[in-house]
Amino acid sequence: MLGYKSNNNVVYSSNYHVVWCPKYRRKVLVDKVAKRLFELIPKAASKYRAEVIALEIRPDQVPLLIEVDPQFGIHRLIKCIKGVTSHDLRKEFASLRTRLPSLWTNSYFCSTVGGAPLEVIQQYVENQKKV
Repeated sequence: MLGYKSNNNVVYSSNYHVVWCPKYRRKVLVDKVAKRLFELIPKAASKYRAEVIALEIRPDQVPLLIEVDPQFGIHRLIKCIKGVTSHDLRKEFASLRTRLPSLWTNSYFCSTVGGAPLEVIQQYVENQKKV
């Protein structure tokens, strides 16, 4: 099944567009910090059996396209990635400890990606009672 993954219970294709920002939207994700973050995110994602499809590091935000096991959940994954990256970056770069009380905001943007348009799924569900 091309484009799908599975675990013991689920066959899935759960792709998400996620964006989060540093606290106070500070432009701290530059130079060595950005380079290190670019290494840490895929490493953290793979630890939780997620796959980074696309990643961009901007000075004041992190846009990410990622696939995650739906049984693990996107919220849990992002919480783990933000925790791991914040811990490692603040340990390595003293400037992040002095400029910010915590590296990331608590919030993030998340949107599902791919699959059929909503109208097609709605029609499919409605037509199931006729089968």
